[in-house]
Amino acid sequence: MKQIEVTILGQSYRLGCPDGGEDALLAAVDAVDREMSAIRDAGKVKARERMAVLAALNLAYQLAERPATVPPPPKAAAEPAGAAAAPAELQALITRIDAALGDDGRLL
Repeated sequence: MKQIEVTILGQSYRLGCPDGGEDALLAAVDAVDREMSAIRDAGKVKARERMAVLAALNLAYQLAERPATVPPPPKAAAEPAGAAAAPAELQALITRIDAALGDDGRLL
């Protein structure tokens, strides 16, 4: 595994990268840097950690909203356990993140 140095929001990071994965990793770094820069430029969030969490949530949401590349299972297939509880679980996660980040404000 090779090491590459990248910059996100002006901060340098040395990341491990499997052989042949450089392009994918650099694309991911670019996406994170764009999201964090957009949050910073909006001026509502000042803490770097909070920007990183919001950027991660934004990117995860965008990924979840993409159309599936494989056909969906047949209608007769049962949903995975807990699939209906996803919104409640997401709200619980946001509450835990808010608690961990302290009184710097709320995520949403």
